[in-house]
Amino acid sequence: MARFRTRPYPRTRPTKQLRSNTKKNTQTASRSSGRTAKHDRVLGLLQTKGGTTIAVISKVTGWQPHSVRGFFAGVVKKKLGLTLASEKTKSGRIYRIVRAKTSTSAPSPSASGTAEQGDA
Repeated sequence: MARFRTRPYPRTRPTKQLRSNTKKNTQTASRSSGRTAKHDRVLGLLQTKGGTTIAVISKVTGWQPHSVRGFFAGVVKKKLGLTLASEKTKSGRIYRIVRAKTSTSAPSPSASGTAEQGDA
């Protein structure tokens, strides 16, 4: 006896449902753009002159301390390329974003490369 299926792939969604889900996602994204994201709040705290502690960031965002440290390493340092300074005080460790100093007196790599070629 042969079995007959009513639907060839029972786990797939009809395209009508996929379109409605896409619309919901775009509406949610447009509504949330008016609010301040957690990342922006954390970066704002880190950019203050006095800096901030992990405990304060945990309280503001609702993240656990290990998640805050992961944000520092993954987003602040790697993705954004910012310099994060930490300083140990009596009240705990203070983190802040340090402005990178740019030196204008250093020669560019291309200029030094052409000078070496001229000597040869």
